[in-house]
Amino acid sequence: MATEREMIHECQVKRRRVRAAGGYEPFWKLKTVIDAIADSDTEFRCKDCFGPVKLNVRTTADEATRHMKHKSKSDSEYCPSGIYFQNATDGREPRLSQSPVR
Repeated sequence: MATEREMIHECQVKRRRVRAAGGYEPFWKLKTVIDAIADSDTEFRCKDCFGPVKLNVRTTADEATRHMKHKSKSDSEYCPSGIYFQNATDGREPRLSQSPVR
């Protein structure tokens, strides 16, 4: 029996833009994991719960194995993208991460 694994294929990456008053301001942009890797982005968060995620890249030519997963199981339990939330049968409601990435 195969084990189900959490695979998030879209995430938010931290970018910066020029402010009208001068200087830069950070903002979060939605990207696919493949695009984030190609653009050499370094700061990621979940697009649904804003929690920390970790990059999982296997060393194969298949781009489908490039994905992210939650660092915290508690985030995955209450995030619509999380495998524990998707498999839950108790009717839980989604919520934001208890330790969101800012």
